[in-house]
Amino acid sequence: MPRSLVIGNGHLFIGFDAKTNMRDLYYPYVGQLNHIGGNRNSLGVYVDGTFSWCDESDWIVENSYRTGTLVTDVLARNDRLGLELYIEDAVHFRENAYLKKVRVKNTRDAEREIRLFFTHDFCIDETEIGDTAVYDPVQNTVYHYKRSRYLLINGFTHLGGLFEYSTGIKRFHSLQGTWKDAEDGTLEGNPIAQGSVDSTVSFKMFVPGGGEETLYYWVCVGRTFPEVKEMNRWVLLRTPEQLFTEIDAYWREWLRQSEQEFGDLGQDVIDEYLLSLMLVQTLTDANGAIIAANDTDILQYNRDHYSYMWPRDGALIAHAMSEAGYERIANRFFRFCEDSLTAGGFLLHKYNPDGSVGSSWHPYLQGKDPSLPIQEDETGLVIWALWEHYQRYGDVEFAQSLYTTLIAPAGEFMAEYVYEHLGLPIESYDLWEERRGIFTFTVSTVIAGLRAVRNFAQVFGDAKRAQKMQSTAEQLLEGMDKYLYDPTVGRFLRGVYLGADGEIVKDKTLESSLYGLFHFDILSPDDPRLQATMERVWDGLRVKTDIGGIARYTDDYYFKKSEEIEKVPGNPWIICTLWQAAWEIERAETVEELQKAKELFDWVLRHRMDSGVLPEQLHPYHGTPLSVAPLTWSHATFVQEVVRYGRRYKELYNKALHQLQE
Repeated sequence: MPRSLVIGNGHLFIGFDAKTNMRDLYYPYVGQLNHIGGNRNSLGVYVDGTFSWCDESDWIVENSYRTGTLVTDVLARNDRLGLELYIEDAVHFRENAYLKKVRVKNTRDAEREIRLFFTHDFCIDETEIGDTAVYDPVQNTVYHYKRSRYLLINGFTHLGGLFEYSTGIKRFHSLQGTWKDAEDGTLEGNPIAQGSVDSTVSFKMFVPGGGEETLYYWVCVGRTFPEVKEMNRWVLLRTPEQLFTEIDAYWREWLRQSEQEFGDLGQDVIDEYLLSLMLVQTLTDANGAIIAANDTDILQYNRDHYSYMWPRDGALIAHAMSEAGYERIANRFFRFCEDSLTAGGFLLHKYNPDGSVGSSWHPYLQGKDPSLPIQEDETGLVIWALWEHYQRYGDVEFAQSLYTTLIAPAGEFMAEYVYEHLGLPIESYDLWEERRGIFTFTVSTVIAGLRAVRNFAQVFGDAKRAQKMQSTAEQLLEGMDKYLYDPTVGRFLRGVYLGADGEIVKDKTLESSLYGLFHFDILSPDDPRLQATMERVWDGLRVKTDIGGIARYTDDYYFKKSEEIEKVPGNPWIICTLWQAAWEIERAETVEELQKAKELFDWVLRHRMDSGVLPEQLHPYHGTPLSVAPLTWSHATFVQEVVRYGRRYKELYNKALHQLQE
């Protein structure tokens, strides 16, 4: 189940499914060490002798965020029980404290005793082995710990703190866990358990007929017991209500960094833009790693996840956030890349949030020959994004500090990693990480990266390197024109492969990433070859169902849902559909011609989750999310294209105004 809501602060990240269950808790890195691992950490209610978990079928749950802030706004309603729960969740922006506020409304006429239950199915450091759950009678709290990880649970209602508790064994022998103990409305009070353990706590309140009462609940996360003990004391002294006020104010102030022109875009698009900014920030680790996604449900498909920093995603996301006004996010990302760059001057497939090398399926061998297991576009994209960032902010000290450690060595690698006889980069993996060859997208990003190094070299007086980068970029541009444009089909190719005897094998598959030809300023939007290519791409990759949208490429196999290739070339992706919006914006010559891009923004809004979260892709017939959600790249691309739209609208509006004045 995709994550409907996520909250965090750069060290602590929490994800919820659509039925109020907490499914992910990452600490101390966003995306590394999930202390829940997708297990259900549930909210339950006991009233009038009946127990019910909020993920049962008779609960109606509406998920959203409070507008303009990263505090959740959830309504869980059960008409059978006569209850409405108004839930707010937040992570403090400085302290690693997760806070929940639940307003319990009694829709019946008579006063009733209501008990709320919270389960804690933790797997500390991603394993159940050696965990301890314990009740602390001095503080009246429950906490879980193992080595340097502590999670302390507390809360209160108008009647006081924890009402009942229990710790126990889960998923071992015939024991299911303390959640089962809760279903009679009473907890047995076992004070400690070790091994594969869980815990449940309850709170009691009396709610008058037609009235409501409030519960506050929190989890303090840290490295030692004194740390979480002091954090618990801090929450009590500051009060949870005051902390919610502070968190709300922080996010509203944080959003002020993005002062954009929105043109004639509607408020719903602007609200999604602001939410996307906050979600990207939440999916970015404090050390600079921009995480692709933290939806652990993807584990059931491949026993791996998206909780990595891909330099490709990261560069495009950092660029979008830089364009939106968030200099520090981009700065930290480029520092991360500086630390990750290999001695050879290239970036590897992906990285863990702590900077270590991530898992990969790219081999070091092709046949009997050694090969680099890379996507060269990842190196080119980082340097391109860094130059774009420098142009916007002009921080010469920051750029200079990266010149010898990141920019220059990456440039030297890209300039040398070339087939001289073809004038093209040596084969590497495509941006989708699926095939090895020489791809138009990759060549575009390498040319853009080389130009960026050239520009930096000119800024810093390195004339020799500037000339080398320029000549190599020109060589690759010639090679692209010669081998990657096919006049017989009237468009650019996805790529080419080198046969066993060196012959060129063309890949004519329609490919959405050809948008890179204009996104990286390789070709002008008025180039007829580019226009013909884009027309073929958007028409050929359009999903011809009621859902619509643009597929990645023809006959996309990833999460494939249809064999009707003519009708469904692949599942519709958010980013690919927004790439079409980018093209419509770039080619528009009047404000009226921007209408198509607005329609594509509206398409995104129609297919977001109720909370505003954007997935990676959609079912081509049902429109339901597929793969992971939220996908950081989806949200960043929405940000990027809204920024692009606003700037282009202003240009065209001013142009029209000037013409009228003449």
